[in-house]
Amino acid sequence: MEAKLYVGNLPYSTVDADLQNLFSQAGTVKSAQVIKDRASGRSKGFGFVEMSTAEEAQAAISRFNGQDYNGRALTVNLARPREERPGGFRGGRDRRQGGDRENRRDY
Repeated sequence: MEAKLYVGNLPYSTVDADLQNLFSQAGTVKSAQVIKDRASGRSKGFGFVEMSTAEEAQAAISRFNGQDYNGRALTVNLARPREERPGGFRGGRDRRQGGDRENRRDY
C-alpha cells in the first residue's frame, strides 16, 4: 500500500507547514505540499501528504477524512497516479495563418 495521500477541500489560506503539522498527529510526515496556481501563486484548495508508512497513511485517512479543518470538511484518500493528458494546446501562434506577424498580409 502506498503512503501518499490526496488532501482536498483545504481552506485557501492553508500552507505547507499547516498540512505538515496537522498530519503529524497521525504519524511521521515525509512531505506536505499545498498545490498552487502557477499564474497567481494562490492555493488551489488541495494538496498531497506523504506519510512514512502505509499504516500511518491509513491512520491519517481514518482520522482526517470528513473531519472539519478551519470550517471545511477535508477529503483524504490515497493519491492516484497523475493521468497522462492528451497533446492539447501548448500556446503560441496559430500555424494556419502562415508565419510571423510581419510576413502576414492583412486584407
